[in-house]
Amino acid sequence: MSQHPRPKFTYLGHATVRCDLPGGEVVLIDPWVQNNPACPKELQEFDRLDAMLITHGHFDHMGDAVELAKKYRPKIIVASFEICQWLGSKGVENCSGMNLGGCQDVLGLGVTMVRADHSCGITDGDQILYGGVAAGYVVRLPGGFTFYHAGDTALFSDMQLLGEIYRPELAFIPIGDLFTMDPQQAARACRFLAVRKVIPIHWGTFPALTGTPENLVKALGDQGISCEVIGLKPGETY
Repeated sequence: MSQHPRPKFTYLGHATVRCDLPGGEVVLIDPWVQNNPACPKELQEFDRLDAMLITHGHFDHMGDAVELAKKYRPKIIVASFEICQWLGSKGVENCSGMNLGGCQDVLGLGVTMVRADHSCGITDGDQILYGGVAAGYVVRLPGGFTFYHAGDTALFSDMQLLGEIYRPELAFIPIGDLFTMDPQQAARACRFLAVRKVIPIHWGTFPALTGTPENLVKALGDQGISCEVIGLKPGETY
């Protein structure tokens, strides 16, 4: 494991991850807590919320973004340019839009927006609006510890490039199938990324999401890939 200080990661269910930074700041990736059936009740409120990263526009990734932004007034909210425009139209402040390949400073973290193969529509009343492209994030701490949150994505071979360029030590990878990769494809993603540790996300929230951490462990073994699966249940911390 890295000797550099790393965040404390708490899995809030589905694809939502709370990161408590070494300095005490709280970053929330994919803000879906109040209406997230997998999120434990006691973890739906925060003492502070300093930043939010939004991978894409689907309700199960940003369904509580507007409410949380207005309640906690984070210093910065990162999303695609289009999502930031939409959030701004709802009265959300401190949005900092970006696009694939770009990097920006977020509370001293280097945050790079990277490709995801997925759709990105924003539900607004009874219509679905264009939300730019779906994405993942590579996050680098000042000490060098680097992690990757893939958002919702299919497997794509350029994950090898992400591994080569950014060398993440830990990856949050979707395994549920139907809307994202299944465990077999997720195992291959771990190989492409050359990560030593993986935390499965986007599984178990709904019956249609059939992939499990146990399936991922088996798939990694079957494919001869050396990667530790940290199978967090909602509410658990790594």
